[in-house]
Amino acid sequence: MTEKTPRTLLISQINNGTVIDHITAGEALNVLKILGITGSTRECLSVATNVASGHIGKKDIVKIENRELRQDEVDRIALIAPRATINIIRNYEVFEKKGVTIPPLLQGVVRCPNPGCISNTKEPIQSTFEVTKKGLQCAYCDWLITEDIANYII
Repeated sequence: MTEKTPRTLLISQINNGTVIDHITAGEALNVLKILGITGSTRECLSVATNVASGHIGKKDIVKIENRELRQDEVDRIALIAPRATINIIRNYEVFEKKGVTIPPLLQGVVRCPNPGCISNTKEPIQSTFEVTKKGLQCAYCDWLITEDIANYII
């Protein structure tokens, strides 16, 4: 007879806030960067990395108390964690659960790596990228970002 190990929570529940689950393993710190969370900010948060997941093998989880994410933050997270789920917690219960989607057009979300691109000058425009099968394509100079997207997120 095999004895089962009881399941326990790695991170305690939160009363109100957001749980970002199914983050691509190793990307939790980039999620915190996207959200502007540093060691000197006031958010109460929990982070778990490389947690076992039946769906994706390994995943990261971020829990943030007393904060709900804006859509532009969710759009940025989708770039590095396309299978993430956003859970809004109220009174210890999941109030809303939604997946992330990468919008077809990203404005002011990604910085163009091309130093000569007009979006990197002092012109009053936002960077604009079209999401294609090959990657993210700059609308101004056609530069294509295919890897290390997290490095270019504004």
